[in-house]
Amino acid sequence: QVQLVESGGGLVQAGGSLRLSCAAPGRTFSGFIIGWFRQTPGKEREFVAAINWSGGRTYYADSVKGRVTISRDTAKNMVYLHMNSLKFEDTAVYYCAANNRLVVRDSSLYEYWGQGTQVTVSS
Repeated sequence: QVQLVESGGGLVQAGGSLRLSCAAPGRTFSGFIIGWFRQTPGKEREFVAAINWSGGRTYYADSVKGRVTISRDTAKNMVYLHMNSLKFEDTAVYYCAANNRLVVRDSSLYEYWGQGTQVTVSS
């Protein structure tokens, strides 16, 4: 079992920046793909970005490419989602997830999920 804990959400004005963090207390991310997804009421969970912990290869949704960077800190065993030029439509609950199946974009195949952190972008 892998517990994931997100932090860093909040209220930000359009055009602003935010950094979300994902931790796995007591566990290493070694061997995992760590992804960020977001969800708004009434909509399906949407892929945002992912990183392969082993090697650091990154993946992005087209909707956020150029505005979002996913990164990892191997010393702290943390994954970050840096979001810039935020738009009103980025408002959502953001979830950190992990899987060891080398799955990137399919949320149904991620095994472990955090509780989510709310990001609200005011226009």
